[in-house]
Amino acid sequence: MISVQEALQTILNSTQNFGVEEISLMQSVGRVLKEEVLADRDFPPFNRVAMDGIAIDYALFKNGQSSFKIEGIQAAGSGQITLQNPENCIEVMTGAVLPNNTSAVIRYEDVEIKDGIATIQINAINDGQNIHEQGKDKQQGALLISQNTIISAAEIGVLATVGKSLVKVARQPKVMVVSTGDELVEVDQNPLAHQIRKSNVYTLVSLLESLHINSDAAHITDDKQILKEKIKTYLQEYDVLLFSGAVSKGKYDFLPEVLEELGVEKLFHKVAQRPGKPFWFGVTDTFGMSEQDVYQDEESNKSLSDVEVKDNVSQGVNKRSENKSQKNTIVFAFPGNPISTYVNCLAYFYPWYHKSVGLKLEQETAILGEDLSFKPKMTYFLQVKLEYKFGHLVAFPMRGNGSGDLASLVQTDGFIQLPSDQTEFKKGAVFPVIRYR
Repeated sequence: MISVQEALQTILNSTQNFGVEEISLMQSVGRVLKEEVLADRDFPPFNRVAMDGIAIDYALFKNGQSSFKIEGIQAAGSGQITLQNPENCIEVMTGAVLPNNTSAVIRYEDVEIKDGIATIQINAINDGQNIHEQGKDKQQGALLISQNTIISAAEIGVLATVGKSLVKVARQPKVMVVSTGDELVEVDQNPLAHQIRKSNVYTLVSLLESLHINSDAAHITDDKQILKEKIKTYLQEYDVLLFSGAVSKGKYDFLPEVLEELGVEKLFHKVAQRPGKPFWFGVTDTFGMSEQDVYQDEESNKSLSDVEVKDNVSQGVNKRSENKSQKNTIVFAFPGNPISTYVNCLAYFYPWYHKSVGLKLEQETAILGEDLSFKPKMTYFLQVKLEYKFGHLVAFPMRGNGSGDLASLVQTDGFIQLPSDQTEFKKGAVFPVIRYR
């Protein structure tokens, strides 16, 4: 059994690059940008009128003139016109090009117009007022959006204004979510007294949709041969398999044995945590390595600790996958209890995915809202209700009825991660938090 920190590092050492794809602008929301977006021209591209009103030559007003004959109208979207007589003015609309020979815009609210004459009603104006100067925001060639940015509505507007109808984004992994167990029936069925409806598979699919990953889902009964046949196919067709159940010590928990028989290399099984201790993680085996490659890896791993060996193996996954001749599939096999499945997906799959697509891993923290104790020497992912108090995020423990208490998830906002080297946790202490709301 390894620590949470060792498990996470092993998983992060097994991240993959799924490449880049080009998709339409409006399909790119929520995806990870894989190109730098530069200004294709100045922002704004011309001296832009910022208010509806009149445009004048400021020097005339400075010299005492306050009434100006209207010479024409500059509409938004029309080509630039020129003020012919500096003693006149031009009516201008917001968003229009500033007319030639004008240098200030006075809004209609400060002007009286009568018989084609505009008279300024205020005593002071400034040279250049109500004019958004060309290139003031960004100049041509300037970086507008950095690579590895998650595309939101804000980025969509910028992408559109520089003419990016097609956008390069990180390709998503192809994922299969698999539930196991004879006790599970479909959502629309009435379960017998000894059965329950499927929930974990829908939870996992929804958690993946939050990452904009469209996954497939399947259910396999507790039959070892059927399990083996179906998983063999999935390993060839998918980049990632997410399992829920069949990884503990029950007589029908065939998954670890089946995965081993299919050549999936176990990197760890069991993590010193609660909930979710039986978590199993592995990768498909040799990725087309030659016998000499295998021998060299074995030689380099001699005299190292188990954790160091696993790190070397998982780092090798990244290196070898660049030129693999076999399909490289990552396998996350979570315990079947609902809370275990939920927290393991958030604590391990999410960071794995974020690193794989080039996102920076960030850790959020919260202040513990009350004293508590936890005796086992393992990391405790405790369900919490999160509130902001005086500008600080505070976590209040919400104790459910164990890892099978699915209903407790709707009463909480996240998990606070309490370290394994403590048994007493004081109110006011700060710990990592994983939130799902």
